[in-house]
Amino acid sequence: MSNSPTGGPPLAADPLTRAVLELDEYAAGFGWDRPPRLFALVDTAQLRAQEPGLAQRLDLGADDGADSGAGFAAGPAAQVSYTPIEQQELPEGQPLDEFLATIAWPDAVGGCALTVERLMLPPAAEAEVPGDLDEEGLAAWVAEHPRREEVRLTVGVLRDGSREAALRLRSKDAPTEVLTGPELVPGLARALAATFD
Repeated sequence: MSNSPTGGPPLAADPLTRAVLELDEYAAGFGWDRPPRLFALVDTAQLRAQEPGLAQRLDLGADDGADSGAGFAAGPAAQVSYTPIEQQELPEGQPLDEFLATIAWPDAVGGCALTVERLMLPPAAEAEVPGDLDEEGLAAWVAEHPRREEVRLTVGVLRDGSREAALRLRSKDAPTEVLTGPELVPGLARALAATFD
């Protein structure tokens, strides 16, 4: 049984998980070999109340919370949903960790998310990594490895410390094949969470 509604991202009960999955699906619509994308996550109800003009442009109607904004959840958390707002393109050539260290979000932003493509190796290949490589050498070594996998990572964090990640393999590029979990990309989640310090 699929947990993916027709033409949309997989269902998720947690608002942050839902937002991350919707952003993964959004990024998938642009195809592969794309630059990183950064998003502010804003509480949809607060956005409608504080920025009605923007909410109208984003088609966030006052009474259709179930269909508006990422992260809608049924049940007790039904009051919370997050609307992603894409930020300007990330600077080309600047390391991602250095760029993230320059970000400070205004109070109205409840969280943030990032999509980024990377090459990964299966855990069994870690024993093969030469110990004498610098970061650039390691990247080149991974790029040439026969078992490398191209992946798209979508990681989201909230001010309260909640985190979620989605991992999509290029070789299994389908919404039903996306892996999720809060600890899939802990280093990137920590770097995003630090933007709220």
